[in-house]
Amino acid sequence: MEFEPLSMGNEVIEFDMMGIGDDAVDIEHPVDEDDLLDSSAGAVAVCASASAGEVYIPEGDTNLEPYEGMEFESEEAAKAFYNSYARRVGFSTRVSMSRRSRRDGAIIQRSFVCAKEGFRVDKEKPGRDGRVKRPRAETRVGCKAMLVVKIQDSSRWVVSGFVKEHNHELVPPDKVHCLRSHRHVSGAAKSLIDTLQGAGIGPSGIMSALIKEYGGISNVGFTERDCRNYMRSSRQRTLGGDTQLLLDYLRNMQAENPAFVYAVQGDEDQCMSNIFWADPKARMNYTYFGDTVTFDTTYRSNRYRLPFAPFTGVNHHGQPVLFGCALLINESEASFVWLFKTWLAAMSGRPPVSITTDHDRVIRLAVTQVFPVTRHRFCKWHIFKECQEKLSHVLSGHPNFEAELHKCVNLTESIEEFESCWFSLIDRYYLREHEWLQTVFSDRRQWVPVYLRDTFFAEMSITQRSDSMNSYFDGYVNASTTLQLFVKQYEKALESRYEKEVKADYDTINTSPSLKTPSPMEKQAAELYTRKLFMKFQEELVETLTFLATKVEDQDAISIYRVAKFGESHKAYFVRFNVREMKATCSCQMFEFSGLLCRHILTVFRVTNVLTLPSRYVLKRWTRNAKSGVILEERANDLLNSSRESLTVRYNNLRHEALKYVDEGVKTIDIYNVAAAALQEAADKVALAKKNGGRIANVNGAGREDRTTQGNHASASFGDHQWGLEQSPSMVSFYII
Repeated sequence: MEFEPLSMGNEVIEFDMMGIGDDAVDIEHPVDEDDLLDSSAGAVAVCASASAGEVYIPEGDTNLEPYEGMEFESEEAAKAFYNSYARRVGFSTRVSMSRRSRRDGAIIQRSFVCAKEGFRVDKEKPGRDGRVKRPRAETRVGCKAMLVVKIQDSSRWVVSGFVKEHNHELVPPDKVHCLRSHRHVSGAAKSLIDTLQGAGIGPSGIMSALIKEYGGISNVGFTERDCRNYMRSSRQRTLGGDTQLLLDYLRNMQAENPAFVYAVQGDEDQCMSNIFWADPKARMNYTYFGDTVTFDTTYRSNRYRLPFAPFTGVNHHGQPVLFGCALLINESEASFVWLFKTWLAAMSGRPPVSITTDHDRVIRLAVTQVFPVTRHRFCKWHIFKECQEKLSHVLSGHPNFEAELHKCVNLTESIEEFESCWFSLIDRYYLREHEWLQTVFSDRRQWVPVYLRDTFFAEMSITQRSDSMNSYFDGYVNASTTLQLFVKQYEKALESRYEKEVKADYDTINTSPSLKTPSPMEKQAAELYTRKLFMKFQEELVETLTFLATKVEDQDAISIYRVAKFGESHKAYFVRFNVREMKATCSCQMFEFSGLLCRHILTVFRVTNVLTLPSRYVLKRWTRNAKSGVILEERANDLLNSSRESLTVRYNNLRHEALKYVDEGVKTIDIYNVAAAALQEAADKVALAKKNGGRIANVNGAGREDRTTQGNHASASFGDHQWGLEQSPSMVSFYII
């Protein structure tokens, strides 16, 4: 039988070793241990096949050591025995050389070696900059330990060579499960992973459950990365060809509108990993309301156990708005980093002020890398849901515990009060040593409201569900949703949300809210805010009638007031008010957290005869005119007082207005011609006004000739702004990273 030599790489190399024997050909298996441990290599393995043989446990003495003349029924039995021996001793194995018969091509000899045998052949490919993308540590040290078996006439395999000694330290028993040849996801573990994954639990939570189930990480027999790879391969097998339906849908959407963007993450072997997409409306919504974002991975329990993860925010009516979507097949740190970077590029590269995510270690690592200046919050609702699972024994025995925990988290007014309340609570229920409670307490600055009130999250109340009020796709995605059905449900959800926003716009414009006080400030707010936000403001304003404000200190232009509800003087808030700058801050920090003034500051305004809202306290994102420009203004007055920022405001407002023509103009050739002509006419007027020193002038007839043809250039000049292409042009086409 002839064998063709293959090039160096991950393929098996077969070549004739002359002089070894007249009737055999040697086959070398040059696969490095560090190649197998690499995450992308692991991904290749699970894409090809999810099957794996069970660990071989020899009958009789489990401490048996190999010896020459030892017999096995098959080469696989010999391999399993040597690997079992290696696990006990503390090293990893791999297949090295094999000898194949020249007559019939059957394998007649196998060599099993320590994974540190030989020295690595440098196969790493440099990137475009000449450097290796992911340089790997050297793991081979020329170890000579090995087991050689050959087949006898009796069809049994006999040990013909055994080298026991290693030239390196062996791995202790508590770490041997990390070695590649001993990492194996058993059938029982797969069943448990499938069950927990179907219940919406992520890899970290599943590994915690496995460690508890098996009595320690060393007994689990594999690592968290192996768990993630199995979860990913399970999803890919279950998905089948349905993924193509989603990709076809995304391609069609982009063909209809080039401002629709999507991206597909792929591994080195081009196995599909994750998908991201954002339609033009989602991208435009971000320019208005992208100050705070929720990355919602709670939709893990659909038919494919795929975490569908939308990026959402809150619009000026307090309704959820969409900033993009992802389908996550792989939930590794690298995948989340890819997703966040891709999403940020689609949103023109401007990170949000704050982001809310699940309580997940891997997501936190990715957020830290991609959004270093963004305030990261864990979803409080998600943590309370975890509490029901982690403390089920406490809740069943002490029905008041959960209510006391909610009160401790939501109603404490200061850091000192919260921490005192927390320790008092866990001591009362003897939970100071509870591991999960220790973890969430160490993370308290990322989920307990008292630590987060100085950052904007667009929420009116600290006690409400902290995942941007409502999940965007609630009612449209559930446990029976297939990927094929999801595409239809996605469209329905978008239509429904759009209709609700239109209805809220209509109600704001066409209905006048009833005023409850004679205050000019209330009338002003009714004209500025959307209907829902005005009702929130009105609630705070009316409450001032039951509050008293007492000046307790004067510091030059700054006065400090003690504000308390009548009859509740023990529960006071402190307001610092600078009358010259019309600037006030409250110890409750409601304005910083929600963007609406609290009853405490409004009480101070009432007693100091401040009759209208200072402009710095009217956030544009909460007003009727929130969409009149495309820049998010934390403080409208501050922006207008800055000449540089005023230029930015004017630029963005003009850009937004021009984009309306571009967006409509690309739909048909007739509308395109009209839009192009209108843009050219506008360009003529601007040029003439500039020539006349800014004075408005009419464009004469000579400038209007053949405007359809001239408009082609005008339309193209707005193209980059329409598509938001601060990122590379490839963002608006199908690509694999």
